Amino acid sequence: FWSFPANLAEVTKFRRQRFELCQMMQAAAAASNVPVIWNLSLRGSSSKVHILNPKNQKCHALHCLRSEGHEDLENSQENIGLPSVTKEAKQKDIWNLFREAQQNILFLNKQRVAAVEELEKLKKEKYELLERINQLEEESQIVIKKDKSSLLWELLLHIDAMVINGLMNIEEASSMRKLIKEHEVNISEFPLDVLQQGDAKILAELRRFPHKIKRNGLHVIHICTEMAPLVSVGPLASYITGLASALQGKGYLVEVILPKYSTLDLDEIEGLREIEADAYSYFNGQLHANRIWNGVVSGIGVTLIQPLYYSSMFSRDKVYGYTDDFDRFAYFSRASLDYIAKSGKQPDVLHIHNWQTAIVGPLFWDVFVNQGLEGTRILLTCQDFDKGLAPPEKLELCGLDPAELHRLDRLQDNKNPHFVNILKGGVVYSNKVVIMSSSRSSIPGLEPTLAIHKDKLVLSPFGLENPMEKDLCCDLHVSAYTSIKNL
Repeated sequence: FWSFPANLAEVTKFRRQRFELCQMMQAAAAASNVPVIWNLSLRGSSSKVHILNPKNQKCHALHCLRSEGHEDLENSQENIGLPSVTKEAKQKDIWNLFREAQQNILFLNKQRVAAVEELEKLKKEKYELLERINQLEEESQIVIKKDKSSLLWELLLHIDAMVINGLMNIEEASSMRKLIKEHEVNISEFPLDVLQQGDAKILAELRRFPHKIKRNGLHVIHICTEMAPLVSVGPLASYITGLASALQGKGYLVEVILPKYSTLDLDEIEGLREIEADAYSYFNGQLHANRIWNGVVSGIGVTLIQPLYYSSMFSRDKVYGYTDDFDRFAYFSRASLDYIAKSGKQPDVLHIHNWQTAIVGPLFWDVFVNQGLEGTRILLTCQDFDKGLAPPEKLELCGLDPAELHRLDRLQDNKNPHFVNILKGGVVYSNKVVIMSSSRSSIPGLEPTLAIHKDKLVLSPFGLENPMEKDLCCDLHVSAYTSIKNL
């Protein structure tokens, strides 16, 4: 063993001695035909030189150790035997490698075939996906065109909500509705995502949105008690929907106001939304809050009125047939007119139906005509001939004066002078009266009244199922609307 060097000179001397020793050992190994293997792998912090004896003879190994600047020399002996490899073993190994290579080649070929098949499958799926995308794009264009009226009505109903909520004054709302009525909005250019962002965003967009395409038709509001497919009792329901759709096809702007019955099929209403602010209406000497809902049905704008204080009026199993039917529909008729006036609507025609909403006629001319509705006219349709008889004092519930109306030339019933006849009042106070009947040209019990107002009468086919009758009915109504607008 050598002692550790103490300084740089000793380190240099030590390294030179170690090098000379290694050379001597190599020379000795060469002389004795003993192979020398230098193992340069690290074991801990040391390196080794191995001298191997193929004849299993013992030999010395030189260990050169380095640790933290100090060097030490360790002597050891190892007996290492070289493995003998026979010719047969080599041949066996070669054949094994050959077979393994063949198996690998077969496996790679199978993988290549599978990859080609997968690639073809992906190409086919890509082609089908592109075809489906093109199909969906075509369908979306069709849907946009098909639902143009629905989207248009959604904008108009948002305007109603803005007025009720105070975002827009009546003057601006009237101006905007007039633009929409006279210049149909090009829905394809309106950013549809804005419709989901609230009334404030919609209002901002409407104020800068261009309006195009001249609209030639009138603005008609139906105040009625049925509409297919929401609520249907008799032929009125399909008549309302069929006529409104036909008129919109001719360029008219048509909307419908209904009571919000508890039995309504709300799933049929597209984009149903509740207006946050309550709309108040007069009844029985007080103002009462109503909740307003709107949406689109079959491309037609629909408004639903839900009384809050008199909530039981329309929360029943049936639409008609109750002892307080006069109260129920008088409330609804007055609430409809209050809503129209407050929202700033200025329709060309208010279309009322049967006795249930016939009271709109006297209410309009006695109370509402001077509330921005000077240009509006009334059309009454009679499909059934119930008169709606009631004591005269009932008229006070909705703000009418019994003393003024309980007269023979106004609402007093022709056969029962102690009652008022609501259907008769509709005839007297309407600008046009359409009798929907294939067999009758008059209304039983109202012959004297109809004789006085014969210039108002229009006879129309009862149903809209027959295409010829539908066209005739639509043309008759267009003629009636146009004639009363010019009055």
